[in-house]
Amino acid sequence: MIKVGVLGAAGYTGGELIRLLLNHPQAEIVFANSESNAGNPVSEVHEGLIGETDLCFTSEMPFDMVDVVFFCFGHGKSEQFLKEHTIPANVKIIDLAQDFRVKNEELKVKNYDFTYGLPETHREQIRMTQHLANPGCFATCIQLAMLPALKAGIISGDIHVNGITGSTGAGQKPGATTHFSWRNDNISVYKTFTHQHLLEINQTVQELCPGYDGRVLFIPQRGCFTRGIFVTAYAKCDKSLEEVQRIYADYYGDAAFTHFVTKSPDMKQVVNTNKAVVYVEKYEDQLLMISCIDNLLKGAVGQAVQNMNLMFGIDEKAGLQLKASAF
Repeated sequence: MIKVGVLGAAGYTGGELIRLLLNHPQAEIVFANSESNAGNPVSEVHEGLIGETDLCFTSEMPFDMVDVVFFCFGHGKSEQFLKEHTIPANVKIIDLAQDFRVKNEELKVKNYDFTYGLPETHREQIRMTQHLANPGCFATCIQLAMLPALKAGIISGDIHVNGITGSTGAGQKPGATTHFSWRNDNISVYKTFTHQHLLEINQTVQELCPGYDGRVLFIPQRGCFTRGIFVTAYAKCDKSLEEVQRIYADYYGDAAFTHFVTKSPDMKQVVNTNKAVVYVEKYEDQLLMISCIDNLLKGAVGQAVQNMNLMFGIDEKAGLQLKASAF
């Protein structure tokens, strides 16, 4: 059994991660750390786990008892944590925040060299790494839409992206743009062309297609639903639809959870699963690329567990056979 520790276990990602690990055939949760909830049953905070676990939150962090630790902190806290604490060299780290997604030479010198954990591009590196930076939710969905076209070099110019996300993407702490009375029956734009996930997206673009001179122009939107991300992107492409479809089908032919389809998808096909569904269409010289994921699963902890499976050399799909909430 893989012995697991969870830090920041009381938030949305912590709760989803615990849910997956409780049902993982080869993982055991040793501790779920939360300073503010220490001593309280996990099921009192994550009420969907009532009857499934007697686990209690703890303020302790017994790293010598685990094989891997998940960081479920808010953005910016993971780097600070590593500056203040020592984790044994034999313990793997999977960070779900954005702190280590973009290459950081300073941290590499301190023996915390993080691998970017998008399995569709970095599977072999993930198998070998000790420290992993889990991709962002929007970054995952956008990259999965564009990767085959970028890798094949069949698109040019700027890539125009529109993505809409559920309210859980903003975290569990209530805010002005997350509470029900504001979010319900509403839609709004935020961080236009400046979203933080563009940093990791552009890093991958340059890895796959060095010298690509187009821009990724991203308009994120807040949706009036709880979970899921739906992305549409388009760019100039001179290939026929049939050629593009072959490129996408070949690229994702051996992907564990990313599925290329020839019918325009619905977000409900992926919500509550670790799946990504990708679709393309041609309109004259414009290639339309569509992808959708669950922001808490393939966009966060589902992908993190997928990466854990790869890092420990077990079945990539272990613990992730989940049913979509399609009806």
